[in-house]
Amino acid sequence: MGMSFNDDVILSFRANGGVVKEPVDWGDSLVLVHVIRKDGSERVLPLRGVVTDDGWHVTATAAGAPKNPGWVYNLRRMDSTTIEVAGDGGAEPVPVTVTELTGAERDAIWARYLEIPPFPSYEEKSGGRVFPIFRFARA
Repeated sequence: MGMSFNDDVILSFRANGGVVKEPVDWGDSLVLVHVIRKDGSERVLPLRGVVTDDGWHVTATAAGAPKNPGWVYNLRRMDSTTIEVAGDGGAEPVPVTVTELTGAERDAIWARYLEIPPFPSYEEKSGGRVFPIFRFARA
C-alpha cells in the first residue's frame, strides 16, 4: 500500500528542509502540526500557514467542507504542542502555545488567507461555515 497524500507532503517537507515542491508546490509556507488525539496518539498534519509577528497561523477549511475536520476538536483541548517549520538550518521543530482566534483578530488572518488560492473557493463551498483559525506562538 502506498503512502497517503499527507505522508508524501510530510516526507517532502522533512527531506527538503521545510520546502515542499511536490506533490504540490507550497514552497516554505507549510506548517507541520503535531496534534494529540483523545486516545493519546499523535497525528502530524501538513497545513498551509500564514506567518505574522505573533507566530504561525493555520485554518481548518477542510477544502470547504460544511463541517470542521476532526483535528480541530483535538487542537482546542491543547494548550501547547510542537510544530515544524522551515528554518535557517532546514525544517525545525518549535514548541508553541495554541490559541484559537476570534473576532477581528480571526477576521484579519482570514483576510490574508483570502489572498491565497484556493482559499476563496473554500469559503464559497462551505455554506457559510466560519473556519477556525489557530495561532501558534513560540513557547
